[in-house]
This record gives sequence, structure tokens and C-alpha cells, in this order.
Amino acid sequence: MASIDDLFKKPGAPSNKRKFEYTHDPKAVYKATKVDTNGKFKSNGTATVEDVPEDDDMEAGPALPPDEPDEIIDDEEGRFFGGGITSDTADVLDFIDKQDEGHDEKPEKIDAAWLRKLALNFERRISKNSELRAKFEDDPQKFMGSEADLDADIKALSILSEHPDLYGEFARLGCVASLVSLLSHENTDIAIDAIEVIIELTDEDVEAEQEQWDAVVDAMLEADLLSLLFDNITRLDETNESDRAGLYHILSVLENLTSRSAISESVGKDTALIPWLLKRIQHKEPTVSQNKQYSAEILAILLQSSSLNRTKLIEADGVDILLQLLSSYRKRDPAKSTEEEEYVENLFDCVTCCVDEPAGKTKLLEAEGIELCLIMLREGKMSKPRALRLLDHALGGTTGAACCEQLVEAAGLKTIFSILMKKHDNQTTAHLLGILSSLLRSLPADSPPRIRLLAKFIEKDYEKIARTVHIRHDCAARVRAMDREIEREKKGGKEREGRADEWLSRRLDAGLYSLQTADVVLAWLVAEDTGARGRVGVLLGERGEGLGVLRGTLMGRSFFLLGGIVRGIMADGVTEQLDSMDPAPVVAGEEDREMVRDMLATLIEHLR
Repeated sequence: MASIDDLFKKPGAPSNKRKFEYTHDPKAVYKATKVDTNGKFKSNGTATVEDVPEDDDMEAGPALPPDEPDEIIDDEEGRFFGGGITSDTADVLDFIDKQDEGHDEKPEKIDAAWLRKLALNFERRISKNSELRAKFEDDPQKFMGSEADLDADIKALSILSEHPDLYGEFARLGCVASLVSLLSHENTDIAIDAIEVIIELTDEDVEAEQEQWDAVVDAMLEADLLSLLFDNITRLDETNESDRAGLYHILSVLENLTSRSAISESVGKDTALIPWLLKRIQHKEPTVSQNKQYSAEILAILLQSSSLNRTKLIEADGVDILLQLLSSYRKRDPAKSTEEEEYVENLFDCVTCCVDEPAGKTKLLEAEGIELCLIMLREGKMSKPRALRLLDHALGGTTGAACCEQLVEAAGLKTIFSILMKKHDNQTTAHLLGILSSLLRSLPADSPPRIRLLAKFIEKDYEKIARTVHIRHDCAARVRAMDREIEREKKGGKEREGRADEWLSRRLDAGLYSLQTADVVLAWLVAEDTGARGRVGVLLGERGEGLGVLRGTLMGRSFFLLGGIVRGIMADGVTEQLDSMDPAPVVAGEEDREMVRDMLATLIEHLR
């Protein structure tokens, strides 16, 4: 007798975002024994050797065609014309066929009435299958037919993703709870069917209003979806391809749900998913599998959206584990455009999120993460820009002083300044300047690490300062060009309301952040050293500018943190009005923002 699990195998996931790659032809699973609705087995129509009766006289090969008569003779009244009908009957049938051609069956209208009918039938299928399973627990053949019917009805629900206007009614009818309850079905293939439908209903490509999406998702959460998803994670066996695909689908559901930050935090708080993900990404595999990569990606998403999740991972010694996984890539690059490359990127994202927390910075120091990043900067290729980004986050904030001191002690200044002297893209430049700004802000005054830092800027006739000014000029030119483009759009009568965020994003892409950070670095140098002050003044004067241009940028950044209209005093007494934006979001806490404002105020005073 065929296994129940063999009856409901399906091809890849329905999600438009990604597909699970099967290792064999998924259609082959349908060639196994099938069961009709009465629970009786029926063959796939392919005869075997044993099916052929033994007959010694049987001739091999196809049968010969029958002998044709020499002449087909019609009856005397001419009633038969080869087809066995009279000419009058043939004319009538032709007329009926022509009439039917223009009357195709109308498609079924999908509305609330249709949904109620579908819901009623769906509930009946669930009840019938449950009753038969309970009654014939030891005789699977008796309930296989009802399981096949239930399987078909689950798949039929996927059409709702094309009609999100029915999501609210679908939830009110209780069908969402019934669908979610199938995740606990004894047959894992039924549970996986339900998970695939949930993927389709919650997919970001569904053209649903936020209210509609919330209605169906809230109903799923009330039905304890998160716990049931994790229960399925623990019962699936990845050595079985169907279960392996099922795990992939569960991760897809989690990706869809965590687009709402509150759900992301609930996942970390109410389930043991984070420890499981941390364990899953450590599995040793010949090549990085889809599920291993996807697990790392989901972990990164959970950490990005919740401080609580980051704290939970840090307490599970996650920073040390992640650094150990990354250490194998300090000199070796994964193959391009592979699961392994994405896996490494996700690992870097996870660590970077963790070091935004004070406890994460401490764990990074304990695990010698600063030293690992410096090795990657010197010898890595693919890992180099990601290690630079990690250092930028580790050194930043009010709690980054210890990491700043460790970077200097680990001989990291030579590495950082050698990279600064080369040309890079805007993102790499922004991280370099961010690291230098954090060093100048956090290293204690008159301490050996700070003296070594200032010495690096001054050595070789202030070449590092000259390079910083050059970066500043390049960024300022790109930002001015973007400002002119935005101004033309405003004068052209284009819609202005609600575009402030878009314009700010475009200015940041043009290099606004790098410009502001470069000016902060230069302002620190002006305040610290008389010789540096004179050198910066000379370099700016070559472009007809002065220290006032630095002061204007810092005032703009300070007022931006406070919100409201910003007026920065520019070179030659020119005043430029910047568009007001909402106050910057709190990233490292209000304490950090307050410290930044105080620092900027002090630097502005030194630039008078």
C-alpha cells in the first residue's frame, strides 16, 4: 500500500520572490500510485512485464490493420454517409454547433457569496477528514480519499491572493483560523500545503491595502501561527526533500510576516526561533544549501528590526559564533552569485546589527573581532568593504570608546589611513570617514591613542588632511549638482508635497552624509592643532572657501538633529536654506543624539 506522504508531493514554492530548487524532477512524484475519492487504488496506466499474460502463440509487434472492403455501398435510400447519420441530421447538428460557438461558459464570479460557499465546503472537508482519521486510525486507506479532497481544497484557497478585497471577509468567516490549524495536521504534506497558501496570501507582491493585509495577518497570529510554524520546523526532517522544501516555505512565511516590526519582535520573544536559526547556520554542509543561507537571512532580518532580538542573540553568545563562521572567509572569497556569497553577506549583517548594542561591542572585543576585521581589510577581497562597515558600527556611539582604543592598539591606524589614500565608491568613503570621526570623538584627550591618531594626520606634510579636503570637495560638487536638479523640479511645478524624504534620500545618495562627516573630521583637526588649522584653511582657500563652509555644514547637521528650518552660513557670507525635515530617527538612543549635538556646538565655536 502506498505511503500517505507520497500522495501530496508538489513542485516548488508559489512565492514570486524565490523558488526552492528541487534536486529531481518534481513531476516524477505524481507517477506513483494514485487513490481515487473512494479510497481505491488506481494505476498510472503503465503496464509492467508481470501484467502481460503468458501466451506462446501471441505474435509480437503491432496488429495488422483490418482488411478494407473494395467498395462502400450505401443503402438504397441514401441514409448513411460514413458517419452513420442522415444528411438532415448532419445539417441540424452543424447548426447547433455554430450556435454554441458564441456562447462560452461565463467565468465564475469571485465575490463574498462565492467565498462563503468556498469556506463552507472547506470546513466540511476538514471535518470529514478529521472524523475519518479518528474512526479509521489504523486503516489509512479509509481516509486517503478525504485527504486528497482536503489537499485540493487547500490549494484552491490560493486564488484569494488575486482578490485581497476579500481578505477581511475571509478572516471574519473563521477560515483563516481553520487554515492555520492545518499546520498541526498529522500529514506533514497537508501542513506544507497550508503553509504555501499562507505564503501567497501574505506575499509582498499581493496588491493588498495595508488594512486588508493586516486583517488576514492578525487573524493568523490570533490562531497561534508563530508557535505552529516553529512546531513544524522541529518536526520536519531535512534529509527528506519534501520536508526540506517545507522548511524553506516556513522561512518564506517568516520573511513575509517580519515586514511588520512588531511581529518580528514577537517572533524573538514568543518562540525559540533565534536559537534554532543560530544553530542551523552552523550546520556543516559540502556546499551552502538554500535553507542554510535563508536561515542566515531571516536571522539578519529579525536582528535589524528589534533591539530585543539583538539582545537575545548576544546573550546566546551569538557574536562569537558569527565571528567564528566568518573567520574562514578572512582570506578566502565565496564563489560569486552563489548561496554561499549571500550567506556570508547575511553573517556580516547579523554581526553589524549586534555591535549597535553596547553588549554587542563588548562581545566583539572579547572575541577579538576588531583584529579579525583588520585582517580582512589587509588580505580580504569580498570581505573588505563589509569588515569596514562592521568597524564603522562598532566604533560609533557613546559606548564605542573601547573599540576605538582597541583598533589603535591593534595597529589599525596604518590600515585605515592606507585605505583612505585610495579612491573608493561613496559607500566605502562614508564608512572610512565614519571611523575617523568616531576615533576623534571617542579617544580620550591627551591619551596615547589620540596622540598617535593626530600624528597620522600631520605626518608627510599633512597629506591625510589634504586627502580629506579633496574628498570633501568631490562630495560637495555632487551634492550641489543634486541641489540644482531638485531646485529645477520645484520651479518646474512638479508635485512638492510629500517629496521631502525623497529629496533627502537623493542628496544622501549624492554624498551628503560623506560631506557632513568629512567636515566633522576637519573641524576636529582645526580644533586640535594649530598647524592643521592653517593647512585646512589654505586647502579650502584654493577653491575660494574658508572655515565658514565647515561651520555651515555643521550647523546644518545640528539643526537637522533638532528638526525645523536649517540655515547654514556658507562661504563669502552666502546663506543657503535647506529644506526642513522631520527630526532624525533615534538610532542609538536620545543620549547619543544629545552628545552629538553638544559635540557639534563645540566644534562650531572653534570654527569662528
